[in-house]
Amino acid sequence: MKAIDIKLWRDLRRLRAQMVTIAVVVAIGVAGFVGMFSVHESLKASRDAFYRDNRLADVFANVKRAPVVLRDRLATIDGVAEVKLDVVFDAQVDVPDIDAPVTGRFVGLDLARVHAGGQGLNALTLKQGRWPEVGRELEALVSDRFATARGLKPGDRVHAILNGSRQTVLVAGTAVTPEYVFATRGGAPDDEVFGIWWIDAERMTQAFDMQGAFNQVALRLDAGVPVQRVIDAVDRLLEPYGAIGAVGRDRQLSAKIVADELAQMKVMGTVLPSIFLAVAMFILNVVLSRQVATQRPQIAALKALGYGDGMIAWHYIQLAVVIAGLGVVAGLALSVWIGKLMLGLYAEVFRFERLDYVTEPWLVGVSTAIAAAAATLGAWTAIHAVVRLKPAQAMQPPAPPAYQPTLIERLGFGHRVSAGALMVIRNFERRPLRAAFTVTGISLAVALQISGAFWLDAIGHIVDVQFRQVQQGDVLVDFHQPVPVTVARDLRRLPGVLDAEPYRYEPVRVHARGGSDDALAAGYVPDARLLRVIDEQRGPLPVPEHGVMVTALLARALGIERGDTVTLEFRLWNRTRVDVQVVDVVHAMFGKQVFMALPTMNRLARDGDGVADAALQVDPNRMPEFWAAVKAAPTINAVFDKASSMASFNETTSRNMGVFSAILTLFAVAMAVGITYNAARIALSERAWELASLRVLGMTRAEVSVLLLAELGAELLLALPIGAAAGWALATLLMKLMASDNIDFPVVIEPSTYAVAALTVLAAGAASALLVRRQVDRLDLVAVLKVRE
Repeated sequence: MKAIDIKLWRDLRRLRAQMVTIAVVVAIGVAGFVGMFSVHESLKASRDAFYRDNRLADVFANVKRAPVVLRDRLATIDGVAEVKLDVVFDAQVDVPDIDAPVTGRFVGLDLARVHAGGQGLNALTLKQGRWPEVGRELEALVSDRFATARGLKPGDRVHAILNGSRQTVLVAGTAVTPEYVFATRGGAPDDEVFGIWWIDAERMTQAFDMQGAFNQVALRLDAGVPVQRVIDAVDRLLEPYGAIGAVGRDRQLSAKIVADELAQMKVMGTVLPSIFLAVAMFILNVVLSRQVATQRPQIAALKALGYGDGMIAWHYIQLAVVIAGLGVVAGLALSVWIGKLMLGLYAEVFRFERLDYVTEPWLVGVSTAIAAAAATLGAWTAIHAVVRLKPAQAMQPPAPPAYQPTLIERLGFGHRVSAGALMVIRNFERRPLRAAFTVTGISLAVALQISGAFWLDAIGHIVDVQFRQVQQGDVLVDFHQPVPVTVARDLRRLPGVLDAEPYRYEPVRVHARGGSDDALAAGYVPDARLLRVIDEQRGPLPVPEHGVMVTALLARALGIERGDTVTLEFRLWNRTRVDVQVVDVVHAMFGKQVFMALPTMNRLARDGDGVADAALQVDPNRMPEFWAAVKAAPTINAVFDKASSMASFNETTSRNMGVFSAILTLFAVAMAVGITYNAARIALSERAWELASLRVLGMTRAEVSVLLLAELGAELLLALPIGAAAGWALATLLMKLMASDNIDFPVVIEPSTYAVAALTVLAAGAASALLVRRQVDRLDLVAVLKVRE
């Protein structure tokens, strides 16, 4: 073994404590990158296989009512390979032992084709039980997620109000389908209040008077066919029948939610690990800079023995690569734990048929290459100047720094500062770059913890705005057919109802400045109280008597400003087109929406004064009576119970975000320890002679420890406000990278989140200080005070 190789192993052994802390930071970066991307790739592969095996359609369209004879015309559209027509309606479902009714989406299922061994597009996969049979009793398959959330199993019976008729439904089994990976009516998915029910198609058409008609179509396209061209053709064909616009798979509600989740995971797997690897490179640079500075005589000796600049440089790069290699090995092992933990959480959300954790070889290769490159760069920036020295130059000690009075001393305040504080200030001023690096690293640790914890604050804000400010009512009800606005009087007669307000939602297309976009028009009663328009900056806003308000998302998409005139194209019923003035732009979190007064909306739509929805305020002490009355009301098609939805939403998000936040907190603590420990160890090695001299002069161990660690304490205190600002900036960056065209979340970080992040990093710094303090106590004064002549 060459002498230089022996030196490598000795250096590794001597630097083992610092090596471990650096390797831990590298491991976290590698684990985050490999783990998150492995989960992303595993979910993506499972999704693609699920979509392929169950033949998810490429184009989807909803229509009010269209004749089935259109099937042939749809099939003749250039590029269409397969057509599937469905009858789909939402209905109220009474599940035993549950007070509040839930909403079910009933879908017709061609049982004859199923029993013959084929299903066509958007096929179901049976999870439990059996396929329904055609017979006297109405049997159904239930979406697996809803059945699990509500404890339904094959053999159970529920009651459903189908087009005003109360019917008993037998649960034959549970199933999953790519069309409803996430089942939602348009808001956040909630498996406790909304599920999919597949029943015999013939019974479905009879129940809803849809003989010879359909209201939903799915198309499979030939490979390579432009999707937009087919969408345009479908819209032209279905427009006379109340179509609200066909969409490609990328905009189909469930598929879009899945795609957004995967995109967000990809962002998290890229941004956060990059920070850890950058910090690891910085620590390596600082450690190796100190290592090279103390080994100038050894470098000179190696040069004198014939070792070239390249070999010496490679020696130190090897040192860095070995440390990074240990981090990569540990990171790959940690990534499996992180990946399987995250995949377990996602498995409860994505009910794909198969979901296996797989680490792709390219992820291992890329993470290893990135870690090696970071280590090499960190090492080279530390050694490139020293290894070029001639042997005679390297034999000489480095030129002492040119010290000068500090700024405080030059201003004449030096005598007012204690000697210990003045020593700390001098070290800051004489090594500003190193202090800046340390402060930056600690700040990033604070920022990382904030970026992991702020999601809970954001979710709390969403719940507050959407469930407490926008929707102040307790229950939303939906009617199967439009009813007169006077329905509010009838609803107030229900047991426990304190107030009722009708409202109306209609799909519209907004035309402005030569462009157009789909939106949802909302008509509220004047002075609405139970369902309000909330601006993130200004609070509640009254709906205007004339003109409309648009959300900022819609305004940005079309370049709309206050005072502009836009054209509203109503997509249902009379399909009127009207010009209206925009009187305000509302900063709302969700959706592209248009708000107006309910009388204004009915006048513009020219289809009567009917409404299909209402918001209710109910006495909480009379909820059981109220739910019993709702279950007996044949005209109520669907219900939304705010209390149960809030509880379900909080439970799911708190669990998932809590795990994610805990992982990032552990990572931030590890990074803070790695940075502060290495900074303190380097300071100790540089100031050992100074500290030993002070000990000989009579200072105690505690006093010299304070002199050493006060600098670290000052760096920690400086890093906290910078880290808070960096945490806000990182959270803002993450939200922008994960934003979609229908979501505009503000960055909300509570003071408690900043405080917890600061205290966590301070605790990590204190732990590092205690470890270094032990090294101070063990200083060999005689050995340290020996100086090179």
